[in-house]
Amino acid sequence: MAEGFTLKADVRERTGKGAARALRRGDQIPAVIYGNNEPPEAIAIPRKEVTLALYGGGFRTNLWQIDVGGRTVQALARDYQRDPVGEKLMHVDFLRVTARSRVTVNVPVSFVGEDQCVGLRDGGVLNIVAHTVSVEAGATTIPEAIEVSLAGLEIGATITSEDLTLPPDVTFTNDEAFPIATIATPVEDVPDEEPEAPGDVPAIEVAEGDEVTGGDGAGGGEGEGSAEGDEAS
Repeated sequence: MAEGFTLKADVRERTGKGAARALRRGDQIPAVIYGNNEPPEAIAIPRKEVTLALYGGGFRTNLWQIDVGGRTVQALARDYQRDPVGEKLMHVDFLRVTARSRVTVNVPVSFVGEDQCVGLRDGGVLNIVAHTVSVEAGATTIPEAIEVSLAGLEIGATITSEDLTLPPDVTFTNDEAFPIATIATPVEDVPDEEPEAPGDVPAIEVAEGDEVTGGDGAGGGEGEGSAEGDEAS
């Protein structure tokens, strides 16, 4: 389980579109905390701090400790909205959790042992089929990543969910085996055929005594003149 996030939030006294727009004009955005058989709480959270967490990784899998009016609420970020034009963070939904809560989350896959992979040393290519896997885990013990070992694998090998070792109390949500990655055969580069150059035209052979037509019309005039001159003499 990763360290998680800490966040200080303000209670929102006013809700609705107008109040949300007023928050967004400042340095805060609206959010809500719900779940655990308690009424939802409307809060305001700092835009910059939460945006950095969003792009820093683990936004939905790390536990949030949210200070709301002096009391700490444990939660997971379950959903968020961004401005479709500027992509600014607009709203976040948090789910209250306890040590007894179990949740379904997508956890990233981390590949290890690449230097011990026979297939990669022989020129094979790692083809990743699943970058994340869906698991069920305790809300406070969600693994930061699921490790996939490539050690000893050869070209043509396929890694499935059955080959992975999950942390204690973590299970796949899919009962059937599914592919994670393969060690693919390298694709050889086939050189392109060189196109025939425009100047490569076959030469025309002319046998001795053959008449060649065309060319400069002045040459034909000179020949006829010579013949007339021969007859006159």
